[in-house]
Amino acid sequence: MIPSVAFELMDEAYKSGGFDAAAIGLLAGAVAFFVADRLMNNGGGSNRKRSGGQQEGGSATTITIGALMDGISESVAIGISLLGGGSVSAAMVAAVFLSNVPEGLSAASGMKKAGHSTLRILALWGAVTVTSAFAALVGYVFLAGASGNVVAAIQAFAAGAILTMLASTMMPEAYEEG
Repeated sequence: MIPSVAFELMDEAYKSGGFDAAAIGLLAGAVAFFVADRLMNNGGGSNRKRSGGQQEGGSATTITIGALMDGISESVAIGISLLGGGSVSAAMVAAVFLSNVPEGLSAASGMKKAGHSTLRILALWGAVTVTSAFAALVGYVFLAGASGNVVAAIQAFAAGAILTMLASTMMPEAYEEG
């Protein structure tokens, strides 16, 4: 995922808007994800992506918000990459898939162990999927006429959010479990 962020999102952001738009977007995305993640952690969602049932007593809302924060930023970046006849690289799709599937399975498994019904879990992840797909559509349709600086800032914002998500949620658990 890190190489995709660096070589896909940030490289394109730099080419589109230069250093200033890319740097501001990266910093804004990282800070936005960090602040939202802290708010969710303080609201009972600190174990929202864990697989061992730690979500018991935690809020399904925080799980959903966390998944949306990841999904929307990634999806908008994918939508933007399609602008101007571009295509989404196989590396970016693979990186998003490889990060989201285990994350979703882990959270779903933990929610099931915490006593949530299968229907509720499927509804939650279905809503996240639909919202993420809509975000990709928004990125593609509504940002078609946006300036290079705007596109660069949005791509870099997604990169900052994704990197912060990796550093704050996935890497610590991987280290702990590995």
